[in-house]
Amino acid sequence: MMHAYVEKSGWLASVFVGSALVDFYAKLLCLNDAFKVFDEIPVKNIVCVNALMSGYAEAKMWEQGIELVRMMPFLSLSVDNFTLSAALRGITGLCAVELGKQVHANVVRNVIDYGADVFLQSLLIEMYGKCGLVESAKNVFDMAGYGGGTERRRDVVLWTSMLGVYGKIGNYMEVIRLFKDMIMEGIRPDRVAFLTVISACGHTGQVDLGVEYFESMSHDYGLVPSQEHYSCLVDLFCRAGELERAFKFVSEMPSVGDESCKVSMWGALLSACNECGNVNAGKMVAQRALESEPNNVGIYILLSNMYARNGMWDEIEQLRELMKQRELKKEIGLSWIDGASSIQGEFYEKEK
Repeated sequence: MMHAYVEKSGWLASVFVGSALVDFYAKLLCLNDAFKVFDEIPVKNIVCVNALMSGYAEAKMWEQGIELVRMMPFLSLSVDNFTLSAALRGITGLCAVELGKQVHANVVRNVIDYGADVFLQSLLIEMYGKCGLVESAKNVFDMAGYGGGTERRRDVVLWTSMLGVYGKIGNYMEVIRLFKDMIMEGIRPDRVAFLTVISACGHTGQVDLGVEYFESMSHDYGLVPSQEHYSCLVDLFCRAGELERAFKFVSEMPSVGDESCKVSMWGALLSACNECGNVNAGKMVAQRALESEPNNVGIYILLSNMYARNGMWDEIEQLRELMKQRELKKEIGLSWIDGASSIQGEFYEKEK
């Protein structure tokens, strides 16, 4: 209704009113409407461009966002920090490293206080990391934080971005080393940094160190662990084969969400029991999970798989009877291969 009133009253010619409309549609992810309004604004400014860029980034319409940046010289508009940040998000989504290098060069040339823009530097690190250029990401990280003065300002956002790059490529030892450097530099880690380093400890078998970091979250930094942190620690115990420790941890774990969160951790522990061949522990875990959710079909399936792996056919039959009594059914998996049956039929006809 407001849009119609703007049209009738002729206020769409105002770039300020038009930008507000673009922002309105972009935030609702009505990107076609946002672009139509943007296109109808006679004289555009950087505000309406950034509003549309924000919508494209939120909707992960990376190509449209990058195309909008390319249009800016034709609109006689210069990019600002926000535009470059949105462009880097799109480039990261597309893994378009060559275009990313061009944007990086543009940042260095045209952004006056580039060293003070933590988020722009963080996006460059993530872009290079996503494209597999870890050394380039590390170079940005090493040069980051130098503003107008000589004082170094490398805050937690940059450290977390670099930790994420090493974590994604599986260089877990470097994650742990970098996290220690971060603490030594006096940077206060956030929840994401702790999640990354605890996961790295699990992949490198450093159980005690992972537990130490988990406990440090609340004791030293006052951070309340989330479900992801608890799941990460359970995974750490399971990878190390310390099932009893994992069982005790999940049993004593406080409520960090709905009951299904805890059941999912019991399920992960049950899978670990299956991998280790520890049937007795698996039964105990399944019992605790079903106490929380008696009708969770996934737990029954995991338990059945464990029995099958160990040739316990009588137990499988009892489990099936129990599922029938509770009227539980496994979802039937379906697959679709277009044209496969006709091709197969033609093959058999030729063979005949």
